[in-house]
Amino acid sequence: MAGLDSVLADIGKWLQSNVLLDTIRIERPVSGDPVLDPATGNLTYPGPELVYEGQGAVLSTGAPGGINALPSATLPWVEETMSPARLLTPLAAPLPARDDLVTVVAVHNAANTALIGRKWFCQDPGRASTLEAVRTTPLDMKQAPRGGTP
Repeated sequence: MAGLDSVLADIGKWLQSNVLLDTIRIERPVSGDPVLDPATGNLTYPGPELVYEGQGAVLSTGAPGGINALPSATLPWVEETMSPARLLTPLAAPLPARDDLVTVVAVHNAANTALIGRKWFCQDPGRASTLEAVRTTPLDMKQAPRGGTP
């Protein structure tokens, strides 16, 4: 339907101008063997691969989704809450993959600078739909260690 596609394209342009106001970075962790750095003599692991940096928005999808382990001082692991969110990017942006890291690089609102540097994991690739105005990717916030910062 050409008419519907035209309307969705217009909605996508409006969303990019009015909602996707922050700068986000998507990085893909790179696996592999460490490489010897001849200058220092240390082994270094490859850095992450930059997938995308540009317009985007991270939207919370509500209250934390609960605890995915029983909280108890006698257990050998620490409970971790789930903090679901959604990443919105333009349709022209590359498709994030599962386990990519999303970081807020810059915010449009100076009152929200605490979001800069915060990280989320991509839970799945960007959602596919037959009707799209922007790309939506499900996220879960990377939890900070107790007493630390994200």
